[in-house]
Amino acid sequence: MKQLIIFLAFCLLTATAYGQDERFEQGNQHYSNGDFQSAIDTYEGILSTGVESGALYFNLGNAYYKNGELANAILNYERALLLKPHDKDVKYNLELAYSQTTDKIESVDVFFLSKWVADFRNKTTSDTWAYLGIACFVLTLIMAGIFFFSKSVFLRKGSFYLGIGLLIGTMITLTFSYRQKTKLMVRKHAIVFDPSLTVKSSPDASGTEIFILHEGTKVEVLSSLGQWKEIQIADGTVGWVEENSITKI
Repeated sequence: MKQLIIFLAFCLLTATAYGQDERFEQGNQHYSNGDFQSAIDTYEGILSTGVESGALYFNLGNAYYKNGELANAILNYERALLLKPHDKDVKYNLELAYSQTTDKIESVDVFFLSKWVADFRNKTTSDTWAYLGIACFVLTLIMAGIFFFSKSVFLRKGSFYLGIGLLIGTMITLTFSYRQKTKLMVRKHAIVFDPSLTVKSSPDASGTEIFILHEGTKVEVLSSLGQWKEIQIADGTVGWVEENSITKI
């Protein structure tokens, strides 16, 4: 009976995966035929089942872009980039989409070393960094074994210094993995979906109008109060907007 249950579960998972793959190909076919709305409906249907991937979000972003829905295109490109931070095609299409938004906001200068570290961390995914961290840790243990049990002075010295380097590598790669995973789990950024959005000085409709944002602009969500969100734009300016005017990445 147990084997039968396992077999049936396997068949169900296989059939589900096949159906999702089949729908993905159907969406791609709709896109190739220029039927972008049908492609959107197909891709969104797959997402509604709880399945997500960088390729799925990327293709959905392309379909929205071709359909003239810039905010939705940017939203899905950003989601694709979270899952595939090293993908050049996603980055290129996202930059292209952002170049067509109304708001051109200058970003706050970032210390070059911090930017270099972030760019290096984004070379791959959380899982890959985790695998590298585990590999470094295992090698660290091997070096420790050589240091404690080898009678050769040369091997003891070499394993000591190499072990220190691998231990540092373990800490760095696992930190990178944690940061990448946090980006996936804690979505702090959002995309403006209103054609014209007035940002207030306080979480109230009667608050002072500070500035106006437009569709497709990326913001960081700092806090919430009821139906209001405190946001910050790339230049560091902070204000409040209604929750239904933005969509979290």
